[in-house]
Amino acid sequence: MAVPMLDLVAQYRTIRQEVRAAVDEVLESQRCVGGLKVVECERAITTYAGCKHGVGASSGTDAILNALMSLGVGRGDEVITTPFTFFATVGCIVRVGAKPVFVDIDPRTYNIDPVGIEAAVTERTKAGCG
Repeated sequence: MAVPMLDLVAQYRTIRQEVRAAVDEVLESQRCVGGLKVVECERAITTYAGCKHGVGASSGTDAILNALMSLGVGRGDEVITTPFTFFATVGCIVRVGAKPVFVDIDPRTYNIDPVGIEAAVTERTKAGCG
């Protein structure tokens, strides 16, 4: 039996009514970019994270790219990440001209191995993501 890597149909089924109501509200307002829902989301994120600013992005890929660009990551820089991540992470690192440096995960937590991070840091390390 083939097991899907990510069953978005099953996930959507559990939140369908909530998602449809929110989408309908946005479409009815005709404010799809920078509208009230985006402002509400950004405020909720800043409150949750306890930070001063939050900026909505159209996708997780754009969020990673925005973060790398805002940090000034570029050619000659290294970014530490794990190969156990979505392919967009490395795609964004390469897109800004940096080199991904892979550190494996801790098999107990499935998070990037902190000891491996320490060993991977060089004078060219500019960031870490993943």
